[in-house]
Parts: sequence; C-alpha cells; structure tokens
Amino acid sequence: MKRNLKNTINALFFAAAIFAQVKCSSSNDAVDPVVTPPVVVPPVTVTNDVDFWLTKGDQSVLLAKQTGSLGFGTISNNFTNIEVNASQKYQTIDGFGYTLTGGSVDVINQLSAAKKTALLQELFGSGENSIGVSYIRISIGASDLNASPFTYNDLAAGETDLDLAKFNLDKDKTVIALLKQILAINPKILILATPWSAPVWMKDKDSFIGGQLQPQYYDVYARYFVKYIQQMKAEGITIDAVTPQNEPLHDGNNPSMYMSALQQTNFIKNNLGPAFKAANLNVKIIAYDHNCDNPNYPKAILADAAAFPFVDGSAFHLYAGDISALTNVYNSYPTKNVYFTEQWTSSTGDFGGDLKWHVRNVIIGSMRNYSKNALEWNVANNSSFGPHTDGGCTMCKGALTINSSEDFTRNVAYYIIAHASKFVPAGSIRIGSNSSGNLQNAAFITPSGSKVLIVENDGSSTEVFNIKFNDKWVETSLTAGSVGTYTWK
Repeated sequence: MKRNLKNTINALFFAAAIFAQVKCSSSNDAVDPVVTPPVVVPPVTVTNDVDFWLTKGDQSVLLAKQTGSLGFGTISNNFTNIEVNASQKYQTIDGFGYTLTGGSVDVINQLSAAKKTALLQELFGSGENSIGVSYIRISIGASDLNASPFTYNDLAAGETDLDLAKFNLDKDKTVIALLKQILAINPKILILATPWSAPVWMKDKDSFIGGQLQPQYYDVYARYFVKYIQQMKAEGITIDAVTPQNEPLHDGNNPSMYMSALQQTNFIKNNLGPAFKAANLNVKIIAYDHNCDNPNYPKAILADAAAFPFVDGSAFHLYAGDISALTNVYNSYPTKNVYFTEQWTSSTGDFGGDLKWHVRNVIIGSMRNYSKNALEWNVANNSSFGPHTDGGCTMCKGALTINSSEDFTRNVAYYIIAHASKFVPAGSIRIGSNSSGNLQNAAFITPSGSKVLIVENDGSSTEVFNIKFNDKWVETSLTAGSVGTYTWK
C-alpha cells in the first residue's frame, strides 16, 4: 500500500514537472518542437494571356480595352468553343478602311490645324490611340459625295480632247494635299481609285447622270486612266488598284455611268489592260465594283480568255444580294482575288443594329468569304450629311461627323472598321475558326505572329464561350449585340 502510494505521488510530481517545463518554454518564446506550424497557402496568380477590346450596341462601351485577366487553361466546362486553328490559312489581308471622298476632305479641312493633325494620326497611325486604317478608296473625279460633279477633262458642249491636252487634277488639289498628309503618317497605305463617270463628252448622253461610254472613246478613256495614275505618281501618290466603274449597273446617281459586263470586258481586254501594259503600270484592275446580287457580272469578265490576264479580281458592295457571292466567284476563279469596297451606314440607322449587321457582313462575312479587304463608305461629313451632289446620297452617314473646327463625333462606322483595322494590319492572314451559333467570328495571324479573333454576338442574350487554341482555352462572354476583338501571342 505504501509502495503504491509512493508510485502515485512520484507520477504526480513528474507530470507537474512536465507542465512547468512547457509553461516555461512558452513564456520564454522558445519553439516547441512538438507543435506543427500552420500551412501558408500562396495567393493564386492568374496570368493574362488575352487582351480583349469591346464595343456594346447600347454605346455604353466603345472600343475599350477590358480590365481583368483572361488566361488559357485546361479546366473543362460545358460552354461553346470557338476553336482557332493557325495551321488553316486562307487569304492574305490588304487592309481595312473607308472611302476618302471629296466631301470628307472638305469637312476634315474645316478642323483647326492641331485637331486635324490629331485626327489623321488617330485614323491612320499605329499608336495605342490610333485605329490603324490601312486601305482607302478614292474617286477618279467626283463621287456623289462631292459638292458638285466633275472629271479631270471637262469641256464645253461639242468639244473633244482626244490627246487629253486639257487633262488636269486641279479640282482635286485638296484631296491630293490630304493624301500626302496621310502618306506621311502611313507610307504603306493602299489606295484604290474608282471613277463615277467618264468625262461627259465621251458619253452617249450629255449628262453626268447615266449614259454609256461611246465605243470610239474607249481608247482615249483608257489613256485617261493612265494619265491619272502617272500624274498622281508625280504628286507622290501611288495608286495600287483601279476599278473601271463604280456601280456600273446603277446609272441614276450623280455622277454615274452605265457599263454592262460585255462593255467592261471589251474595255479591259482591248483598251485598259493593254494601255497599262504599254505604260508599264503595275496597277491592279479590279472588275465589277457593285452588289452581291449579280456574281455573274464579274464571272462573265473572268470567263473571257483575253480579259482574264489583265484582271486581278472582283469587287463587291452589299446593298443587294448575300455576302456569299464572294465565295461563289472565288470558287469559280480561285486564282483571282475578291474585295469588299463599299457599304454605307444611314443617317436614320440605329447604332446597335448597324454595328451587328456590318460587323457580321462587312467585316466577318467578307473575310470568311475570301475578301482581301473591307471598306465602309465615306470617312466624314457634316451634321447635315453633306456635302453631296444634287441627286447624290443625302442619308450617307460618315464614320465621323465634323461638328466644328474643334469637335467631331465618332459614329458607328468608325467602330465597325476599328475593331479590325486596329488589330489586323496589312499582311495578316485569315486562319481557321469554327462558326458557332450566334457567335459570328473571323480569326487572323498578324505578320508579328499575334493571333486575332473578332467575335460578334448576333443573338438576343449574353453568350458565354471558350476561345480554344492549341488545346487550351480561355472563358469569356459577350452581351447581346456586342463586338469583341481578342488578341494573344
């Protein structure tokens, strides 16, 4: 009994000693080797792999770079995939832009010198605050968005000028001056030139409106083109391409001229093509330049064995028909190019509706149908949608409205083009991307190797989707009617 009591007392003393030691160690801040330290979890860092620029149809966001991180990963989800495939390569892109009409030049020239310089840099420069327009169309003589109609060889009634001795560019001096300023910003910009009418004395109708080119003047009119190109070159302006006639089947505009497919075929193969060859001009001849409802027009020209070698390709507008007409012609003549050269936005149009329709058709649609370019109509006009000729377009809304010498408004056409021109420079190549429901899209690889995906949500609700590339994907979303441009290395 005594032995058991003694053992119990010894055990109690031993326990008390251990307790005192632990307490002492704690009070002296010593590290207790028995206690396991807490696990520290490092913060999760999401790498931003994709830059995202957004425009919403309600104009609450306008070509704005989005914050936040979009990182490629492999965590599966059930969202729709847009898969981009850089190994599938299609056409090389010449550029995106507008028509620089004479009226556009008039209103841009009303800006103060500083404001005008800043605007040209914004439109044609390559900086962070520029949209990088890389292709422009101009008129040979006046378009209907000049204050009045003219050509470079206007004569008194009954006169002719077979040697073109009176040819001069004087009425386009302001256009030439602005083109020089643009070329100083972007020397590589491509320029397409298009006549709305031949000089009236060459036509079978004494009017700028309608009429046809008389056969006896085919040769002199071909030399008119040559003279124009050479004199523009002397001004330091290189014309990359011409079309023989703007909207050859629309002869009610001011100015305008009717030219059937057979007439254009004969003009190209017998006159314009040989004249360019004789003058050693390396300038593309692009046929048609009218609506998608008549692909048989350019196909008839390309079917002519004598015209075929002179023609680089065909140009289209979309005031009638379907954008798939470009593929129709391309598939019939795959060695020839197709181009999209004009589409206007209306003074009565809705920003959101126009944004959706034009990005879907003019930008994404033309690209997915092999076009080398995409152009909206005029760069700028005033708040009354002028200047224009008597009988010219009264509802054509410029990409810009010039309000005063110090103020201008960016309209829907500005953003339609900017979502492509800012990110897809000349020399880019369209690459594979699958169509997916309401998510209209086109993908590109730029000369520097960047990938670009333009997406338009054509539906009525927000779409969440994945951009999939090289077996990884990033999750993103677009609200109804929005347009996003995504770029990554």
